[in-house]
Amino acid sequence: MQNILLISGLIVGSFSFVAHADIYKCVGDSGIPAFVDGKTKTESNYKNCVLFIRDDSASGKSSASGGNKAGRPNQTKTATPADFPRVDRQTQSQRDDKRKDILQQELEAEKQALEDAKKAYAEGESNPEMVTGAKGKRFRNVPKFQEKMQKLQSDVDTHEKNIELLQKELDSTK
Repeated sequence: MQNILLISGLIVGSFSFVAHADIYKCVGDSGIPAFVDGKTKTESNYKNCVLFIRDDSASGKSSASGGNKAGRPNQTKTATPADFPRVDRQTQSQRDDKRKDILQQELEAEKQALEDAKKAYAEGESNPEMVTGAKGKRFRNVPKFQEKMQKLQSDVDTHEKNIELLQKELDSTK
């Protein structure tokens, strides 16, 4: 049995590999940006190519994401184009205020949903699941009760986590 597991593990392991390549962001003849590998870059009419993701496998610094230690792609910084759309401070301030209002409304709705979930949990806790036996005798259905309570607790936990995240997002806008 162990030999079968060992052999199947070796077979699966031999098929799993990560492909790495240098990826370039280039501008084609039409002016449209394209992402190409090093071979395509040298064989085509692309110009103004900038290294977008570097292959570190040759130096032994490879990661599964093809990026840096933080998991982000290795990107070169480029200057913002002069014709890039800009937003004035007043417009951006209005957008930020609207975003804060939306987040605040979502936070209030989530707090209400949490209160409703807590009430449902309390009601569920005080109302155990019952089943009637063959002779008319009633028994508690413990597995069904536990399943119901787990779902209710999951709802409470979800709303608490949502509130925490919304509050964190609101705090970051100050």
